[in-house]
Amino acid sequence: MSENRKPVQGEKLRGAEKVARIPVKVIPTVETPRKPDWIRVKMAAPDEVQRIKTTLRAQKLHTVCEEAACPNLPECFGGGTATFMIMGDICTRRCPFCDVAHGRPNALDPDEPRHMAETIANLGLKYAVITSVDRDDLLDGGAQHFVDCIKEARALSPKTLLEILVPDFRGRMDIALRIMTECPPDVFNHNIETVPRLYKAMRPGSDYQHSLNLLKMFKEYCPDIPTKCGLMVGIGETEEEVIALLDDLHAHGVDYVTIGQYLQPSKEHAPIDRFVTPEEFERYTAHGQKLGFRNIWAAPMVRSSYFADRQYYGEPVPAVRRKVDPAKKIAVQTIEA
Repeated sequence: MSENRKPVQGEKLRGAEKVARIPVKVIPTVETPRKPDWIRVKMAAPDEVQRIKTTLRAQKLHTVCEEAACPNLPECFGGGTATFMIMGDICTRRCPFCDVAHGRPNALDPDEPRHMAETIANLGLKYAVITSVDRDDLLDGGAQHFVDCIKEARALSPKTLLEILVPDFRGRMDIALRIMTECPPDVFNHNIETVPRLYKAMRPGSDYQHSLNLLKMFKEYCPDIPTKCGLMVGIGETEEEVIALLDDLHAHGVDYVTIGQYLQPSKEHAPIDRFVTPEEFERYTAHGQKLGFRNIWAAPMVRSSYFADRQYYGEPVPAVRRKVDPAKKIAVQTIEA
């Protein structure tokens, strides 16, 4: 797509077209780095995965699991869970780490809250996560649509806990937060994504302090509702910067934290700087526990909504799965025998 051509409503831009106009240009990766043995995707029953997808398509719903090419999709769908993505599947931002399409979004679907609520009820979900694309074209950033979804879901599934993962509501934070206090979720989540030094490259159009303020202000409006924040590592940050970021989150009243390894969706996306070791993730967990977060999940395959219900109820992060060298496995079995 030419940089001078006006975006067509509903047209999706991905890959090179999506990141063509960001401030810090992305140089396409020539060779994708080989994943270490601790980066493993757990496969699940294909029948259950297909059942979830069929249900979603019937209700014209999107999931961030699919749109962002999440590596945990088979495991989560196989377990009967999904993270709903409302307000369409076209984002007004151009973040180079994200696989969600950019462009000029379509109008909101007024029936979407009802369709989402019916799907939550049909799937029998006890805990549901609702997120969205950025909608800078809306006067309230989409806050009212979030509230409509919460109301509809609670009407049909009053016992289901609802976590919302919201955008930053840039330029609309005050009005968005006022709207959300009318019907707050059970967990308020906003991803800060990365350290402040990398914001210009990784989150064009966003601001680190603004995201911190959003989390803090929601807590001031609704002190009894826990707040949550996620970030990714392996895109150029240092361990010291992540530690400082955790200190900032704690200072702004965040209750739950998720940290996971960045995985490049395609060669046109931001490159992987390094694969963070499980031992480094353990140090982030230890620091978070020392600070006093309600729960912190830090591991390679962790994502913001990965087993969100388990984190909410205080469970530790699932253990990192490593490949076992067949020769070592035989040796262990021989010793045990």
